[in-house]
Amino acid sequence: MRISVLTISDSVTKGEREDLSGPAVVAFCRGLGWEITSSLRVSDDPANIREQLRAVADSGRVDLLLTTGGTGLGPRDNTPEATQAVADRMVPGLSEEMRRKGLEHTPTAVLSRATAAVRTKTLILNLPGSPKGAVESLQAVAHLLPHAVKVLHGARHD
Repeated sequence: MRISVLTISDSVTKGEREDLSGPAVVAFCRGLGWEITSSLRVSDDPANIREQLRAVADSGRVDLLLTTGGTGLGPRDNTPEATQAVADRMVPGLSEEMRRKGLEHTPTAVLSRATAAVRTKTLILNLPGSPKGAVESLQAVAHLLPHAVKVLHGARHD
């Protein structure tokens, strides 16, 4: 699978904080043998997020676009709304499973507003902004993603 990782954070894009979640997600994906095509950063501005999601998803070079950050309740947490705005279809089961599994480790996981969607032939999955939360959320659904991508590209459910 071809993966792009998009870190969504004002403080990371301003250079005020090191991006820890993006590299953690990249390392996890590489450990599964997935190909990382890009690792990008964008501010929490909704228009910027939508623009970056469209550009990556519409490029035809990515099967799975993983975002990290902007999924909480804060005033600048805009990732789910931006994802929904560019989506062709929503995939609620993935984010539901991430929250369900997250509750096993983190009582506040239920507060995550992360979502999953399809745009063209790209699956977009929002992950939390903390490295631990991002990797645990991805780990909860990683076994489903290769099949989801195959079906998205035309394979039949078996």
